[in-house]
Amino acid sequence: MTASAADENRIAVVGSGPSGFYTTEALLRSGAPLTVDMFERLPVPYGLVRFGVAPDHPKLKQVTTAFDRIAAMPGFRFIGGVTIGDDVTIDELREAYDAVVLATGAELNRALDIPGEALPGSHTAGDFVAWYNGHPQFADLRFDLHHETAIVIGHGNVALDVARILAKTADELRRTDIARHALDVLAESRIREIHVVGRGGPAQARFTAKELRDFPELNACETCVDMGNVSSDEFEPRSSADPELTEKLSLLRAFSRTSVTKPRRCVFRFRLSPVALRGRDRLEAIAFKQEAGAIEDIACGLSLSSVGRKTTPVAGVPYDAHRGVHANVDGRVAADGSVVEGLYVCGWSKRGPNGTIGTNRGCGIATAEAVLADITHRRPRSDTPDALLARLTGRVARIVSYPDWRTIDAAEKRRGAVLGKPREKFVTIPDMLAATDA
Repeated sequence: MTASAADENRIAVVGSGPSGFYTTEALLRSGAPLTVDMFERLPVPYGLVRFGVAPDHPKLKQVTTAFDRIAAMPGFRFIGGVTIGDDVTIDELREAYDAVVLATGAELNRALDIPGEALPGSHTAGDFVAWYNGHPQFADLRFDLHHETAIVIGHGNVALDVARILAKTADELRRTDIARHALDVLAESRIREIHVVGRGGPAQARFTAKELRDFPELNACETCVDMGNVSSDEFEPRSSADPELTEKLSLLRAFSRTSVTKPRRCVFRFRLSPVALRGRDRLEAIAFKQEAGAIEDIACGLSLSSVGRKTTPVAGVPYDAHRGVHANVDGRVAADGSVVEGLYVCGWSKRGPNGTIGTNRGCGIATAEAVLADITHRRPRSDTPDALLARLTGRVARIVSYPDWRTIDAAEKRRGAVLGKPREKFVTIPDMLAATDA
């Protein structure tokens, strides 16, 4: 039996990355009488998959085919080009929908909070990733690669992504979907040495063995380990119970024995904590503190810090500043421990930036279950989604539908085919919107 439109529950999901799609899928597959409107501030979906996954990791992007299948499910509607907090408030969404799920990710980069961080040449790895992936808000950034040495601060997978992109030649990147402006800059790079520096030892590094496996395959970059603050026995696993750690240490051990025969060098360094960025008019060196207390300066012209991310606060939504997420109890947004009715959160904005793309599936299912458990006790709505959407057409330049996105998608693929790439992304919102009219 099909419920009438009046009986249907209307759900808003804010954000079109993995957690947003997986939560939507769980809701639409539940069998409950409901529809889902997915709001996205850009004209294009996929969030982290489009703007966070490295261009030389195309297999990870294949998950978008699953997202397209979710978008084709009955009851789904995509509303692109609408920014929550600017174009529409959380209160407006809560009045028009029975439940609102925030899937807004973790876009803000955590700062080092040390002297000199504002010097030219000092950047976050997150900004660099968004730049080379063609995010419209970051496409105009400038990265000066006319220096011999770059330092990547952090030992997570994002740190390894940016180090690898710096280490690759233009020919290694040319057939990927890297943004053209980034490829042009990287092709002129003079960087010959990349230091990947972390506070802990080899066993404490958060990057995965899978990310390390790419480094021996680099055409023009040798990978090695600086043994200054580590001993060789630290690369020997203490137990075989953790195969991931065993492989990671094995790879690092092999790197520690590498002789440099290629024009570029990527150096893994351990037990160094940044205390200051030095330079007069621009970055010239970074001061690191060793565990014993000695200060070591490493000269460089580029710094990319990768020390964590946090969720952007949204007006009207309780925020946990310490964790950098929307305050919540098991996916239900909460203020001082009291649940806010009809407001939910999933993905990185729920639990912080951890796990893989697939981790968001279980996270999204859990949030969907919370929505479904609560929605029978819904409060009456004073507005409707269609009435809200009608008002939004007067507030935004263009509301983008999923068919509009597929038109943009096809245009990007045609542009890429000319260059032998999977796609050539549009990197400005006007160009994205213009493609829908072509």
